[in-house]
Amino acid sequence: MRYDLHTHSKYSPDSILEPREIVKQGRKRRLSGIAVTDHNTIKGGLEAKRYETDDFKVIVGSEIMTDRGEIIGLFLDAEVEPAEFGVVIEGIKEQGGIVVVPHPFDRIRPGLQPKDEDAKFIDCIEGFNSRCLFQSYNERAVEFASRHKLPVTAGSDAHFRWEIGNAFIRASASSEEELKCDILNNEIGYDGRLGNPLNQGLSKVLKTWKRAISSRNR
Repeated sequence: MRYDLHTHSKYSPDSILEPREIVKQGRKRRLSGIAVTDHNTIKGGLEAKRYETDDFKVIVGSEIMTDRGEIIGLFLDAEVEPAEFGVVIEGIKEQGGIVVVPHPFDRIRPGLQPKDEDAKFIDCIEGFNSRCLFQSYNERAVEFASRHKLPVTAGSDAHFRWEIGNAFIRASASSEEELKCDILNNEIGYDGRLGNPLNQGLSKVLKTWKRAISSRNR
C-alpha cells in the first residue's frame, strides 16, 4: 500500500487543486491513499474525505505554522490554529493525531529546524519531500530520525496535480487505524523522486495572484 502523506488543495494560499481532483489523481498514480495537509486548515482534508472509498483512504491533516516553523498534524478531526511550538503539538496530540516535521532542514522553506531535545515531542520526521531543491536536505532529515529512532515519512508536498505521488510511504495497512499504528511503530518504508524546482516558483506566483484576487473582491 502506498500513501502520499503531504499534499495541498485550494484551501492553501498557494494551490488551486480541488480536493476531489487530488483523490482522482491519487488513484491514477496507483496510490492507496493520500493525506491532504493544507496550510493552517483541515478544510481540504475534510472535503476530500467525502470521496474516500474502501480501496482509497483520505487522511485529514494540516501543515500548521508555529513560532519555530511548520508542523504537520495527521489524522485530525478539528482545526489546530497557528501558535507556539508546544501549543500546536498539544493541539494535535489531544485529538489523537500524529506530529510530523516536514522538510526540516530545507533552508528555503519555513520548516521547523528540530533540536535534539525536541525529539521527545515529535512522532515522525519527513525524510523525503519531493519539493526539496537538494537531496541533502532529505538526507539530513533521515539522519536526524535515525539518531533519535523516529519513524520516517514521505510526501510529495504537491500543490499541483502532476506532483501527486512523487513521494510516498509503503505500509501493509488497509485501514486508517492500522496505518496510524504502522507509522507510529515505524513499520513503514518510503520512496520518491525530487520534482521540478519550477513548481515552487509557480506556487509563489499563484499565491500572489490569489492574494490580488482576494483584495480586489473585498
